[in-house]
Amino acid sequence: MLRAHKGEIPFFYWLMPFTAGIVCGIYYGVDQLLTFITATGIVSVTGFTILNLLYNRYNIHRYAWMGGLILNVFLLCAGWLLSYWHNDRNQDNYFAKHKAGYLVVQVSSEPKQKGIYTRFTAEVRQVIANQKHQATFGKILVTLTADSNAHLVNYGDVLVIPGSCKPIDPPFNPAEFNYKQYLAHQNIYYQSFLNRQQCRLVNYDAGNSILAFSLQLRQRLVNSIKQYLHTPEAAAIASTLLLGYKADLSPEVLQAYSQTGTIHILSVSGAHVAVIFLIISFLLKPFRHHRYGKMLNALLLLCILWGYTILTGLSPAAVRAAVMLSMVIISNAGTRPVHPLNVMAVSAMAMLLYNPFLITDVGFQLSYLAVFGLIAVQPIIAELWEPKHKWTNKLWQLCSFSLAAQLVTFPLSVYYFHQFPVYFLISNLLIILPAEAIVIVGITFLTSTFIPALAPFTKVAAYILEWLIIGLNKVLSYIEHWPYASLGRIWFNSWEHLLLYAIIFSLIYFVIYKKGKQLITTLACILILCTSLSWKAIRKQSTGHIIFFNVKKNTAILFRHNDKAVLLTDLLPNEKNYQYSVQPCLDSLGIESLQLCKLQHNLKNTFFSKHLNYIQFENKTVILFNPSIQNTVLPHKIGVDYLFYTRNPHSNLTFIRNNYNFKHFIVDAGVSAKRTQLLKHEADSLHINIIGLRRNKSYIVASNH
Repeated sequence: MLRAHKGEIPFFYWLMPFTAGIVCGIYYGVDQLLTFITATGIVSVTGFTILNLLYNRYNIHRYAWMGGLILNVFLLCAGWLLSYWHNDRNQDNYFAKHKAGYLVVQVSSEPKQKGIYTRFTAEVRQVIANQKHQATFGKILVTLTADSNAHLVNYGDVLVIPGSCKPIDPPFNPAEFNYKQYLAHQNIYYQSFLNRQQCRLVNYDAGNSILAFSLQLRQRLVNSIKQYLHTPEAAAIASTLLLGYKADLSPEVLQAYSQTGTIHILSVSGAHVAVIFLIISFLLKPFRHHRYGKMLNALLLLCILWGYTILTGLSPAAVRAAVMLSMVIISNAGTRPVHPLNVMAVSAMAMLLYNPFLITDVGFQLSYLAVFGLIAVQPIIAELWEPKHKWTNKLWQLCSFSLAAQLVTFPLSVYYFHQFPVYFLISNLLIILPAEAIVIVGITFLTSTFIPALAPFTKVAAYILEWLIIGLNKVLSYIEHWPYASLGRIWFNSWEHLLLYAIIFSLIYFVIYKKGKQLITTLACILILCTSLSWKAIRKQSTGHIIFFNVKKNTAILFRHNDKAVLLTDLLPNEKNYQYSVQPCLDSLGIESLQLCKLQHNLKNTFFSKHLNYIQFENKTVILFNPSIQNTVLPHKIGVDYLFYTRNPHSNLTFIRNNYNFKHFIVDAGVSAKRTQLLKHEADSLHINIIGLRRNKSYIVASNH
């Protein structure tokens, strides 16, 4: 497919500068460049128009590259401007630019309830200030605290909430997930925490009627799955796999599917919709012989395809798959054959025109890369070996599909998820038939729930569905526990990630064209990547750090010596706070040997010594100032490099200075806001520099060996 002529896949080549412009607009969309980009776009449009008008008169065909260059510049500017103007904060009537006592908001997503918290996204319709209403727009993330058994809000409800909202916090610790950036890519920059009394319902069911209907229908089907499937884990997987409802999915199940390289089947994506597409195509085969059979077949396919997409609650993955397959159906209905790579590019460009921020979505990136691999790379891999035996050839064809998809997506998977499933080929081959069977039986089961007369059949279908899911889980759980089932803690920076793609695509081009330039490019990229990884490995073996984490109500301090470390903390490894704030840092640093030490315990090794509250790490000393020593008067001052004020002791700064001579004073994030503020005022009067971790990034100290 890579051998296709440019004239067959123009949208594929136009998509590249367009997406490059979108990325530039998202990350470099500053006001100072707006005029320049706009002027460049206007000049390129004008130049392209003039070029076409004078094409024949002045024999401009001799300079064919000019038209392509000008068009690429225009598409780059168009993508840049599109992403800039799609950013709500760049609009004058963005709600955060107006003072507000109250906000009138409309619930725009399905509220998700977990414990006493209900979280949802809302569109700000109006701001209210001094009893005056002003129309605005923008999104806000709302977290509502209420009884866990009460569903306070639904999609489409209109609420009045207090106007005070806070910016989303950035990541506070090294390698921590950037939730602020994740929400910013959805045009959400502020959040509000409310209780039941602060939220007033003024209207309900005011949202999009199609989306409201789809969400209600999905919830009804989820309840049916829970009613008929008796194993909670099987019911959660069925709800996720068939309907895109992930609220009940456990972390253990996600880990099993992730480590075996089959996480993609837990998303209502192209594979699921494609199975339904093939089933419907088979059922509608008789219509093809009708006079208008081709058009009627396409129309029925589109209606059923989008009907199922609505059934899934219009989840982003299902919509992506439906858009791509809709383009395929429409192109097949025409008389002129269309290259599948061009169809893929048209669907991607259409979705990016609707929402350019989709380019930052991991699912969007992985799905389109996987489709590209299946269209363009799979035939190249399949040609590498042509078995003569019929069934061996079919098995190789299946393997080539899995290899192609994995080859073009694994750099992205490693970059985001930091692991690589070693047995992905085996696990994917083993789940092909069960996954298809689950989709077919699941759709049959869900359809039968609407017909009361089919209740006995519904029970049989539910039993088969549950048996298939449990069997699939057992197979994947077995593979998960194989030796070296997953290579974890793989951390590539953005440049190394791009180098991986450069290696892959230059190698593919070399296999196709057998030219020395591609081979030299591949070897050069491999050399640069190996140099970068080697330099990181050398630095890991010759550096040391002290990291004072910001873990809110808990305490965590990392003492790193090369690839060994001691973690002083009151957290357990299975706690959410540990997994979210501490574990990513440990993985990114490549810690091979970690010792956990409780705050009240003593520990001594070759590079670390802790006795009571006194810590010696290499050439640095730390004192843990907590309630256990808050009233202890020392006979003479103790000199330390770092005094770590933690666990809310009541001693003031004057008392501490009389007993300790410190170079740096650090206040833990778990210390109350009131106590932190008092310490800061006292430190200002005593001319002491205080380092507060509350709502600040973790404090990192480099240690010299």
